[in-house]
Amino acid sequence: MAARVQNMTEGKPLRLILAFSLPLMIGNVFQQLYTVVDTMVVGQALGVGALAALGAADWLNWMILGTIQGFTQGFSIKMSHEFGAGDYRRLRKTVANSILLAILTSLVLLVASELLARPVLGLLQTPDTIIDDSLKYLRIMFAGIPVVMAYNILASILRALGNGRTPLYAMIVAAVINVALDLLFVLGFHWGIQGAAAATVIAQLCSGIFCLLAISRVEVLAFTREDFKMEGTLCLYLMKLGLPMAFQNAIIAVGGMIVQFVVNGFGVLFIAGFTATNKLYGILEVAATSYGYAMVTYVGQNLGAKKIDRISKGMRSALIVAMVTSAVIAAAMLLFGKAILGCFISGSPEDVAVTMNIAYHYLAIMSVFLPILYVLHVTRSAMQGMGDTLLPMASGIAEFVMRTGTAILLPVFLGEEGIFYAEILAWIGADVILVTSYYLRMKKMKALQSA
Repeated sequence: MAARVQNMTEGKPLRLILAFSLPLMIGNVFQQLYTVVDTMVVGQALGVGALAALGAADWLNWMILGTIQGFTQGFSIKMSHEFGAGDYRRLRKTVANSILLAILTSLVLLVASELLARPVLGLLQTPDTIIDDSLKYLRIMFAGIPVVMAYNILASILRALGNGRTPLYAMIVAAVINVALDLLFVLGFHWGIQGAAAATVIAQLCSGIFCLLAISRVEVLAFTREDFKMEGTLCLYLMKLGLPMAFQNAIIAVGGMIVQFVVNGFGVLFIAGFTATNKLYGILEVAATSYGYAMVTYVGQNLGAKKIDRISKGMRSALIVAMVTSAVIAAAMLLFGKAILGCFISGSPEDVAVTMNIAYHYLAIMSVFLPILYVLHVTRSAMQGMGDTLLPMASGIAEFVMRTGTAILLPVFLGEEGIFYAEILAWIGADVILVTSYYLRMKKMKALQSA
């Protein structure tokens, strides 16, 4: 049976965007599930120190993941354009060359990350009591970079063809495997923080295999050997799309590491509380990233089909549903946040109380301002779907400036309270650039179409 693809150039935009987003959203929930379970198992079984070690490794780990996602999402923009235009020969060539570039990129990232892990942790002034555990976790996660790249490029191919369901099923499989292996490796085999890392890598491997099997059944991707010959012009164009997105994510991560540097100066309990809330960050934005993936594909396909008015209609629909969703998630976190955070934190009553106060205060601030993040994801993804990855990169630089500037300056006046606003001001900085850029780009495209 042929794997399912979805043409998004016909039909009601809201229905298409929701139909594409919902499977991704459920898949992202399962992906966050195994991130949360990692944190729960580590925090409850190994204590506040191990939870802090996980947090100290977070941004460096996310930098690599964000770089991988940037490249693969960039490559998928070209795929969605070819699919929307109905040029399946060029689609196959684009997909094949994207896979080759993904393999080469993953090898470079693997070597660089393993070499730089220890120096970067030292540069961030990671406390001596947790640095060894942070490094053990990162060594295993970085060894799995080719696996993470494989899943992301395969999932991006499927999404570019309008298939959001298969990545969902892959995430469900991965989540179940990860939870089972977390319990086995950490609680059963007592492998400590390394066990949580190993469980994640194995789960990602399984999700990648699942997506590969699905792609092998896509009729329009019946590859020939000729497709896998690297075409210089095409590869340069793919890198032109992927590099800015990878750089955008990397610069955001560097900003996060600078924030982590400041956080590390407030001690292990503050790191643990900050980490507990950051582990819920993925849940806060779980719908935002799904709407973002939908908009890249929706805008890309409609641009390929030269249906500019449908892009505007889809954008309006996406923003409305994003605002409603962010309000619901924010309310849920404000009501149930303490109960959820309690699953991550263990130790003496005094340590738990201090860590919980820090974590919930940070969570409440992020929840109140959550709609700003949702506008960011939808608008940035729409710009990327148009093939513009430079202005979204500029928004990433704005995030970096706002996040690091806030983290460095506000604590001077507000103490540790100031660090909680770094994320919010980063979102605002990005939104100013993205919303303005989107409006000007649409105005220009409509003028050209009517000329």
